[in-house]
Amino acid sequence: MITVILLLFPVAASLFVLAFPPARAKYLALTCSVLELLLAAYAWINAASVGGYQFLVDIPWVSGLGIHFKVGMDGISLLMVLLTALLVPLILLATFRRDIRKPGVFYALILFMQAGLIGVFVSLDAFLFYIAWEAALIPIYFISALWGGENRIKATFKFLIYTITGSFFMLVGIIYLYLQTPGSHTFDITAFYALSLDYQQQVWVFLAFFIAFAIKMPVFPFHTWQPDTYAAAPTAGTMLLAAIMLKMGIYGVIRWILPVVPVAAVDWANVIMVLAIIGLVYASIIAFRQRDIKRVIAYSSIAHVGLIAAGLFTLNVQAMQGAMIQMLSHGINVLGLFFVVDILFDRTGTFDRAALGGVVHRAPVLAVCFMIVLLGSVALPLTNGFVGEFLLLSGLFRYNVIFAGVGGLTIIFSSVYMFRLYKDTMLGGANELTAGFSDIRGSEKALLLIVAALVIVIGVYPGPVLSLTENSVSLLLDQVNAKLMNFELLSDNLLP
Repeated sequence: MITVILLLFPVAASLFVLAFPPARAKYLALTCSVLELLLAAYAWINAASVGGYQFLVDIPWVSGLGIHFKVGMDGISLLMVLLTALLVPLILLATFRRDIRKPGVFYALILFMQAGLIGVFVSLDAFLFYIAWEAALIPIYFISALWGGENRIKATFKFLIYTITGSFFMLVGIIYLYLQTPGSHTFDITAFYALSLDYQQQVWVFLAFFIAFAIKMPVFPFHTWQPDTYAAAPTAGTMLLAAIMLKMGIYGVIRWILPVVPVAAVDWANVIMVLAIIGLVYASIIAFRQRDIKRVIAYSSIAHVGLIAAGLFTLNVQAMQGAMIQMLSHGINVLGLFFVVDILFDRTGTFDRAALGGVVHRAPVLAVCFMIVLLGSVALPLTNGFVGEFLLLSGLFRYNVIFAGVGGLTIIFSSVYMFRLYKDTMLGGANELTAGFSDIRGSEKALLLIVAALVIVIGVYPGPVLSLTENSVSLLLDQVNAKLMNFELLSDNLLP
């Protein structure tokens, strides 16, 4: 039942926020999001150390079509739910110092999007998964289009076209798998896992799903919507997109590609890794050249996600565990970085790093928090980013030394452009724009101190996160390997 509450509570909260006076909307939204976090923490505390699904609820929905309201969580799902429940309150807190137009609608959309995101992570019915996938898209479109900055309509329309196209391909793949299930057909994930598809079927299903997930992550060359959308969206929208929403694509690969069509995934692994690593290098080079500090962070996100995507297809425990903790770490770090960018823009009115400088003399607390989050982003040992990237590169090294070598460039590249960003904004002498810069206070200080603490705590003691997902990752890989072995045995038997 806790899974259903986690899913439906944000929906009820969004309606509650709409019904209250707009002046109190942000406080009510924050309170509801904190309650959601407490519910997620309760689920984590009460979760057993097993790899399978827990907190299952299976209710017939449209019985004639084999559609069930089936939800549950394993360690992987629970980590994503915790990530969502942890970051939404911080995202809401980031908006407290701004006057939001129509705050009731704005905060209700954020909470409704939270419900869609959690729905993606807990759905065990493909039809329900698709509904949640689309439900998460609608709020962020309106958040970006109505409260975004310059060129928001063009950027959000491009984002909408990309994501709808990807969703169409995924829907085709879901319907095809549904029609392959025996008997009266079902959308149940366990029925999809039990299917024995031939190679050609697996390839077509793989491509249908991967296009949708690659657009969400995004992976090169499906990434072109991302920098424009991140730049045009309001800060809260950018945080939702970068810190949480892109994890939908990574999670989709883990949950709906690897166990369903493992043969195609193995066969296409090198292609996907090459695309991911090209994206990593390409995004890093573009980040070098950016003057817009918001776009620097946007391209750095593409680079970090490229390494995660490459690690998924190694199908070994090290890389998969690295992907798990890196999803959490990336979400925390990118939220902190975008918030620092927003503070700089709020105080100076510019995103141009060349126009800034000397902030450390006026805002030492901001400078220290920025440095801590930056160190997590560049994977300094004893920060959260190091744990994930070390495991990812270790797993990638076991798979292919060259891929690991090139993938490891993300640490070098990110160190160059992130430290340069810090130098240009924080160090040097103050100028006309930064001479009157004030240090962080109130909600700003609270948010950045929380993020900085998480960067250090997860880096020093990652055990609880890794233990949460360990058994589920092992079970997933066992399922994949068993299916690969059965396919090989069947192929051998069919040979003349």
